[in-house]
Amino acid sequence: MIDLSIVIVSWNVADLLATCLRSIDNGAIQIVTDDADSANSPTAEIIVVDSASNDNSAAMMRADFPRVRVLAQTENVGFTRGCNIGMAAAWGRCILLLNPDTEIIENALVRLLAFVDAHPDVGIVGAHTLNTDGSYQSTRRRFPTLATGVFESTWLQGYAPRRVLDRYYVNDAPNSSTIEVDWVQGSALLARREVYVQIGGLDEGYMMYSEEMDWCRRAKDAGWRVWFVGDAHIVHHGGKSSEQVAARRQIYFQQSKLRYFRKHHGRLAAQSLRWFLLASYFVQIGQESAKSLLGHKRALRQERIRAYWQVLRSGLRLT
Repeated sequence: MIDLSIVIVSWNVADLLATCLRSIDNGAIQIVTDDADSANSPTAEIIVVDSASNDNSAAMMRADFPRVRVLAQTENVGFTRGCNIGMAAAWGRCILLLNPDTEIIENALVRLLAFVDAHPDVGIVGAHTLNTDGSYQSTRRRFPTLATGVFESTWLQGYAPRRVLDRYYVNDAPNSSTIEVDWVQGSALLARREVYVQIGGLDEGYMMYSEEMDWCRRAKDAGWRVWFVGDAHIVHHGGKSSEQVAARRQIYFQQSKLRYFRKHHGRLAAQSLRWFLLASYFVQIGQESAKSLLGHKRALRQERIRAYWQVLRSGLRLT
């Protein structure tokens, strides 16, 4: 059996995707096309789910990366559904969900596999992630409380009690530590095939955001442990596909947060958080309008106002 299936969902980021694929080729792992291939080093297959890109991504892969299995879609299927399409086609005993705007550093994939192999009760691991400039990018988390939902990624984040966000972001451990956590972000998430078989794929009710948090929670509820591997490094350039839909990104993020709270904390908690979030966007519109009237970065203020109005019009309905 192939050791690792690398699943990448890509949309209109051909140049970044090519860099990502080259970094995999340069790692201490052999890319194979079927079970007949063998090597002394761990073996991997690469599956790219191309979400109807119009930047010649599929043609680039066929020409420059012939070992990649390209699953070209006729529509933008989104990250969550795209991951499920890729996982359903995967043969590996482990599956790595990897963003197209990442780069694998040296033997990171080997280290992730080795950690899973050494710990039979660990079902999911995440990699130590760096920003483009080499600084630390936080990708390890504990599960959110309702207080976390109120403060995290809202205009009130700067006013949050330090303990609330320190707990959520696992700030009580060094960045390079290998540590058990509640969940890891999906930019580079490796799971055992047994986890996928036992709990199923990602919840497609999440268009993007929070789907990996939900998946890790389901895995932990099924008895698996989740770890962050501090000596397995990748670079994540960050959000290049989602930047193409800036206004919708706000809606997807908050709706996903609400879906998570409804599933795991109950409808009352989710509905309370929903009304708080809608009120906070209304307040932000007032703040940005005042700054715009004063002539402070008016174009930026108007762009934010339009995005926030779209969030309010969406109603952030519970799904």
